[in-house]
Amino acid sequence: MSSVLSVRDLTVSFRQDGRSVQAVKGVSFDVGKGETVALVGESGSGKSVTALSTVSLLPASATIEGSVTYGDRQLVGADEATLRQVRGNDISFIFQEPMTSLNPLHTIEKQLAESLLIHQGLSGRPARERILDLLDKVGIRDAESRLSAYPHQLSGGQRQRVMIAMALANGPELLIADEPTTALDVTIQAQILELLADLQKQEGMSLLFITHDLGIVRKFADRVCVMKDGEIVETGPTGEIFANPQHPYTQKLLAAEPSGAPAPVPQGAEEVVATEAMRVWFPIQRGLLKRTVGHVKAVNEATVSVRRGETLGIVGESGSGKTTMALAIMRLISSQGRIVFQGRGIDGLNTRQMRDLRKDMQIVFQDPFGSLSPRMTVEQIISEGLEIHGTEDERSFRDQVAQIMEEVGLDPATMDRYPHEFSGGQRQRIAIARAMILRPKMVVLDEPTSALDMTVQVQIVELLRHLQAKYGLAYLFISHDLKVVKALSHKVIVMKQGDVVEAGSRDEIFENPRDPYTRTLIAAAFDIVEHGA
Repeated sequence: MSSVLSVRDLTVSFRQDGRSVQAVKGVSFDVGKGETVALVGESGSGKSVTALSTVSLLPASATIEGSVTYGDRQLVGADEATLRQVRGNDISFIFQEPMTSLNPLHTIEKQLAESLLIHQGLSGRPARERILDLLDKVGIRDAESRLSAYPHQLSGGQRQRVMIAMALANGPELLIADEPTTALDVTIQAQILELLADLQKQEGMSLLFITHDLGIVRKFADRVCVMKDGEIVETGPTGEIFANPQHPYTQKLLAAEPSGAPAPVPQGAEEVVATEAMRVWFPIQRGLLKRTVGHVKAVNEATVSVRRGETLGIVGESGSGKTTMALAIMRLISSQGRIVFQGRGIDGLNTRQMRDLRKDMQIVFQDPFGSLSPRMTVEQIISEGLEIHGTEDERSFRDQVAQIMEEVGLDPATMDRYPHEFSGGQRQRIAIARAMILRPKMVVLDEPTSALDMTVQVQIVELLRHLQAKYGLAYLFISHDLKVVKALSHKVIVMKQGDVVEAGSRDEIFENPRDPYTRTLIAAAFDIVEHGA
């Protein structure tokens, strides 16, 4: 098979604080014509740096050595004119988070048209026809009505399809996809992967696929290159790598999947929180007088109950109402219907009346980097709740921070550092420590593992289980990752467009799902082929 891209002895270094730090060390691999090659490894392994260095998209602080040839062209050390010719035309990129890759100030049509104008000189009607063809090809329904839309008006899956359309606009020979499905729901993830596979066959493209999700690789790639600490430690056909991994790190990655079950709920455990026919409807107001002409029905008639030491898993696609339900239970947004917290009705309480209850209900968010202040030290972040709510503990705040850091697996000696000095998994442990230091009765966990590597996911699941068993915590666990939900939850509710379409015990939902939507979610998450699908 002839190579479209050939990388030999690629080394990438960055100047940092007056010294040189190697991010990629002597990497070599090929991508053949029409072939899918997966670069696999944890965050910081050098996957994305390797991909970006192929067409010199790294910052000025980077030094690239070795050889990267596309066809007969050498790209390492190539002049800007050569690189511009290759970028976008011959080699295109799809990035992980489309919301940060798309310009929020420009319509979808303008952003696609810009690429066609720069690379092909297309404008006017021919450009519009090409844009509509691209949007139709990537599965955007009613494409013409979407041309004037801005990125924030599209769902996550639609934005990623627009990114794919932009990447395909100039008919590239090689597509480099950098974690293109990590932030997507399992059903949307399956659709995007299927779309990429279909487009690859139709267009005869080669694909370099960067991911930390080995489940995707197994279904999708022809060959795998496993990266660790800037080096490729193992490479080979996908079937061989999965059937007989040789390197200990590959074996560790393959074994890293949340599994097992949470500890049983103690007998007679009291109810911590319950809702009865709770609904959250947002009014749609129009006209000069802002008359209510309808409602966005975010949550309809939700009835749930969670006891001490119990986890309620809330699953569903983006926009199904999962987070809205949790925020309403915490009285952070208004709702109708009964909410009882520790035997007390709280649905009628105002902000001041809720203040004393806040320390007993805490939340951990999806993106720890976004939810931690970059200007505060870890000690300040974790102890902030103690300063606001006070504490009966006579020890100093610093001693209490040190204890909770040890409990969540962090070194107390690092408490004077800032969030950017920690890995993603460590930042999530900081966020968990911030919630747990107040010894809450209920914790809302909003997608706390979705942005993390598989090995780190397993560690966080184990940590959450340990803390729940030790302190009898009630968890509301929101996720689209059903493997993590299965490993952590006692009960599960499935939401779709604001409705609870199915509810039951963990075993009932995963072993015998009744609703077709639940079956679709489980099939997508666990790679099950549904009969009649």
